[in-house]
Amino acid sequence: MVDQPVILEMRSITKEFPGVKALSDVSIAVRAGEVHAICGENGAGKSTLMKVLSGVYPYGTYEGQIVYQTEEVRFRDIRSSEAAGIVIIHQELALIPELSITENIFLGNEPGRGGVINWKEAKKRAVQLLARVGLRDDPDTLIKDIGVGKQQLVEIAKALNKDVKLLILDEPTAALNENDSQHLLDLIVGLKGKGIASIIISHKLNEIEQIADSITIIRDGKTIETLDVRGGDVNEDRIIRGMVGRSLQSRFPDRTPHVGEVFFEVKNWTVQHPLVPERLVCKNESFTVRKGEIVGFAGLMGAGRTELAMSIFGRSYGTFVEGQVFKDGKEIQLRNVSEAIDQGLAYVSEDRKSLGLNLLDDIKRSVVSAKLGKISRGQVVDDFKEHAIADEYRKSLRIKTPTVDEGVSKLSGGNQQKVVLAKWMFTDPDLLILDEPTRGIDVGAKFEIYGIIQQLAAQGKGVIVISSELPELIGLSDRIYTIFEGQITNEFTSAEAEPEMLMKSMTSTSKKAEAA
Repeated sequence: MVDQPVILEMRSITKEFPGVKALSDVSIAVRAGEVHAICGENGAGKSTLMKVLSGVYPYGTYEGQIVYQTEEVRFRDIRSSEAAGIVIIHQELALIPELSITENIFLGNEPGRGGVINWKEAKKRAVQLLARVGLRDDPDTLIKDIGVGKQQLVEIAKALNKDVKLLILDEPTAALNENDSQHLLDLIVGLKGKGIASIIISHKLNEIEQIADSITIIRDGKTIETLDVRGGDVNEDRIIRGMVGRSLQSRFPDRTPHVGEVFFEVKNWTVQHPLVPERLVCKNESFTVRKGEIVGFAGLMGAGRTELAMSIFGRSYGTFVEGQVFKDGKEIQLRNVSEAIDQGLAYVSEDRKSLGLNLLDDIKRSVVSAKLGKISRGQVVDDFKEHAIADEYRKSLRIKTPTVDEGVSKLSGGNQQKVVLAKWMFTDPDLLILDEPTRGIDVGAKFEIYGIIQQLAAQGKGVIVISSELPELIGLSDRIYTIFEGQITNEFTSAEAEPEMLMKSMTSTSKKAEAA
């Protein structure tokens, strides 16, 4: 690998936005046929750098040089970078759900003559491309009918059709399960054998350690260092130290729990699937939450964790069959979201971009949106209070933005998540349900969000955390419930929770006593 020629150099790249210098003198070098990872905290400038490279931010909007295959290039747009063999796959996939796999692969690049598309040839080539990425689905299948993991493979097939030489992947496994993630990682490694270089941006440091040949670390818009993974002395702690400028000896802030009495209880909760009535997504589930307690919910993808949370939060999912909810010993009704909020519940969705935020709004409006009555007189919002409250949260949660008038769409993933947290903290909930609260967020931002969760518990609030990361649940939770196929299978104290025991309860309905 050392003898491979350098295919890309980005020299002293500087990119400024109004009031913010996103990149300052950043340089990287990528060799042909290598997997080069770029690591850094949210807002460090990773995605901005890749947008400069791919022409999203065209030549003339930044300072510095891009040298590709020994020649300086000045891309005007994405089409010009793709014509050179550089293809970027964004975290939000650029596929059209209502079109077929074939139509998406060749969109804007359809084979044909005289303005007539040769669909027979397109389908034949689609089958060949899908075989290269290990996808066996019918190319006539609509994108909306395949999972996110397969959609990622379609994006790569689309890139291969463009004769890609340098593939950029931004958080490619953020929304994938373990099996789909591993398949994608294996595919990226396999592309090396074809001479294709890859740049991968990911917060999953174990995956970076597994497949990367070298790692460039960016912090606060500046290049910190490039590590040679093949040397054997690079591990997660070493990467973290470069990313955050310090060693995180503990991934979680220190905490002494002060857990009170049970104040929230769900009994015999049963919910039908919204489209398939004979299928139960929640099967007679019961659980409790104490004041000041962090309760984790563990389960594999599709186990029913999100369905349970959403159905409790104002029956936002499925068809309610039966069950009771008690708060402070009294039964309460949660028939819609407004009632849930009024009863002191808050729910942070796993999909912050679609369900947690309106990306057309600014920060201040997003923060107050769930409880406008707190800052209104009659039907009129007090603009001064709106700005002042949002700015308080900006400071206390360390949201990286110069002003709360900034649009939330311009924030990094970690800062968007903090805005969502601020939005629900503003409602002053007694129970906060957090669904995958750190998905797609770097270790530094995770540490800060863990601290926020612990602060809420310290105030006597109950917190439910749903997470696919077992180390996260074990490190945060006072108790953990496991869910399998819509059923709560077990309950573990923090002292009892071990990954193997949790996984066993996440994959079967056997109880602890029966398993012993």
